[in-house]
Amino acid sequence: MLSHIKEIAENIAPRLIEIRRHLHSHPELSGQEYQTAAYVAGVTSSYGLHVQELVGKTGVVAELPGAQTNLPILAIRTDMDALPIAECTELEYASHQPGIMHACGHDVHTTVGLGAAMVLAQLEKPLSGTTRFLFQPAEETAQGARWMIKDGVMQDVGAILGLHVLPTIPGSSVGIRYGALTAAADDLEIIILGESGHGARPHEAIDAIWIAAQVITTLQQSISRTHNPLRPMVLTIGQISGGRAPNVIADRVKLIGTVRSLHPETSEALPNWIERIVASVCQPHNAKYELIYRRGTPTLQNDPSLTQIVELAATEAWGRDRVQLIHEPSLGAEDFSLYLEHAPGMMFRLGIGFQDRPNYPLHHPQFEVNEAAIVTGVVTMAYAAWCYWRQVIS
Repeated sequence: MLSHIKEIAENIAPRLIEIRRHLHSHPELSGQEYQTAAYVAGVTSSYGLHVQELVGKTGVVAELPGAQTNLPILAIRTDMDALPIAECTELEYASHQPGIMHACGHDVHTTVGLGAAMVLAQLEKPLSGTTRFLFQPAEETAQGARWMIKDGVMQDVGAILGLHVLPTIPGSSVGIRYGALTAAADDLEIIILGESGHGARPHEAIDAIWIAAQVITTLQQSISRTHNPLRPMVLTIGQISGGRAPNVIADRVKLIGTVRSLHPETSEALPNWIERIVASVCQPHNAKYELIYRRGTPTLQNDPSLTQIVELAATEAWGRDRVQLIHEPSLGAEDFSLYLEHAPGMMFRLGIGFQDRPNYPLHHPQFEVNEAAIVTGVVTMAYAAWCYWRQVIS
């Protein structure tokens, strides 16, 4: 079966490159993926899949029926949205949309999802059970998975697979991570409320800027002394706003940031910990505060048995030297983790690095992809799906 899957993938390789370049040239922001969705629906329906559009607002669901209808469904999720970044690659197929770019590889993800569907639809015998392809919008805003789940895409799903490109490993390599792959990511907003006054008489006011600076410093210092260093967390204040004039003591400062952690118990404790620190700084200076802590995406925990299936499938397909075990998780976030609240899942990394040119990081305006990786991703995903169904019925 592996040789047959590889043969089909190689035959459609030129088409896959064409698809990826079309998607790259026509990027759309989160929640605005109308043309992308229509394109995806057209490709999948042409291969006989049952297609439903406008799922999760701008998402697409395409189902490949299996031989048995009583088995839980295998879902394969790929994301479609681009970023508000102006492309600086000068590629022939660079973005046609000013200020919008596929700088996170979602064009590759979508192409791999389409390619896996195209390959599996051409097998001589149908898979044992139904495979449901989820083409998701709005991953970059961490909203798309919620929209899709709300519209019922995880109904009857027994397992889910996904992938994400990684420029730090060679093109056509596959990265496998057991356990936590990405972190929980939450949003933080702190408002410091003081009292305004003249800049020449600070003792008559309550300086919200000065207190906000202490809050930031104390939060960062406290991390190293009150949290277990073996259970990492990162708190970043990325935006500060406050004050009205250079000679006026500010009475209000807003701090906005992100909080990342890997372990559920750490994530659970963070809101109270942050509030205690803020209160301990504000109270001695008679300042007040407001704290808003918004839960975002949870930690992405790869299921052990599914991870083993993907690792063995990739190793059989490409050899051990092209399969890398990833030993450290990322503190980046992925809303794929929300699907794992409904079924076990696994996300693998697809290497897209070059050997003869710079490998720019994700979200960089010069981000490029080694397109040889596309067939690697398609074969890995398609063969992993076949191996999954073989194991289910064995």
